[in-house]
Amino acid sequence: MMRKFWPLLMAGSVGAMSVQAAPAETYEVLVGSYTAGTSEGIYRLQFDSRTGRFQGPPVLAATADNPSWLTLSEDQKYLFVVNENGPGQKDAVGRVSSYSIDPHNHQLTLINQVQSLGNEPTHSSVAADGRHLFVANYSVVEDPGGSLAVLPVDAEGKLSAPVQLSGHPASRVNPERQASNHVHSVVSSPDGKYVFVQDLGADKVFAYRYDPKANHELPLTPANPVSVQLPPGSGPRHLLFSADGKHAWLTTEMSAQVAVFDYKDGQLTQTQLVDYAAGQPLSDKAGAALHASSDGKFLYVSNRGTANHIVVFGIDPATAHLKELQRRSVEGDHPREFSLDPSGRFLLIANQKSNEIVVVERDPETGLLGKTVQKLPIDAPSDLKFLVRQ
Repeated sequence: MMRKFWPLLMAGSVGAMSVQAAPAETYEVLVGSYTAGTSEGIYRLQFDSRTGRFQGPPVLAATADNPSWLTLSEDQKYLFVVNENGPGQKDAVGRVSSYSIDPHNHQLTLINQVQSLGNEPTHSSVAADGRHLFVANYSVVEDPGGSLAVLPVDAEGKLSAPVQLSGHPASRVNPERQASNHVHSVVSSPDGKYVFVQDLGADKVFAYRYDPKANHELPLTPANPVSVQLPPGSGPRHLLFSADGKHAWLTTEMSAQVAVFDYKDGQLTQTQLVDYAAGQPLSDKAGAALHASSDGKFLYVSNRGTANHIVVFGIDPATAHLKELQRRSVEGDHPREFSLDPSGRFLLIANQKSNEIVVVERDPETGLLGKTVQKLPIDAPSDLKFLVRQ
């Protein structure tokens, strides 16, 4: 009998809140990477949640150029991959790829690939109804700058070319990094009616209404209010909603802060701003990923630069406000992404520049991170997604 697979964690999938508890067993992990070095694309790993160790070396699942961010469909039948290409790279064209996932052995088969109509696509998410893929074209260079691309997805997981592109005015607070807009991530609201776009170059989060009945014609329209202002020069990066949909947290890359919001009917209202690199040199400010525990009690945030640590926060159950509990070294360089395993007992960290995945113990009761269990060599890992049985 064919078993069905459902996502408990969209690691780094900005819109997914957390994992659910599951019996201890072995899970498969898909790893995205950058391919300027020895990496050839997407890899597959076996992770034992009883021991916190990988079973065997990484296995190449699909050859691809810079598959830096992986997005699973809700039923885990399909995998959508941004190919973070751009000028000066082996492939100078930003692309998005779709793969089918074999339910028996998790083999990946390419369905199709389309251009993202922008440079360095760095993130994607699937609409609540599954009919569109939202892609963040970051674009390192000022011209043409970043954009949000909306790609139709058919019932068989096939992508069509973007039907909508949106850009935003840059803040220009930082003349080097904010000369143009840089869309870093896109995430749907819990009810699926809105889409929020984090723009590092604009210092704003932009809000759009999503109309699934638009029939592939301009499915997004600006919401009211159109945007949420973040501190000048902060560089918004990733947004995560709480499990109850009443709150959200946002990391800023350039200022290494976490903004806390109340959420209702398409509106984000900031209630707290936590500076977890106050008084630190600029080189210590490189905020990146954030994920919450399944019980909603703890938030984890990675900081790269010369800091290279995970910050653990306790979450107030009423307000979602944060209290710092721990700073833990990632024992490597550039923790671009990380993931809680389905048991909640381990944290897997993708250290991009030190070419390894580090597995750290986690106490589910206190939320604190403990000893290092394993360091697995793998070239330039950038994202981690669990394939979870049910």
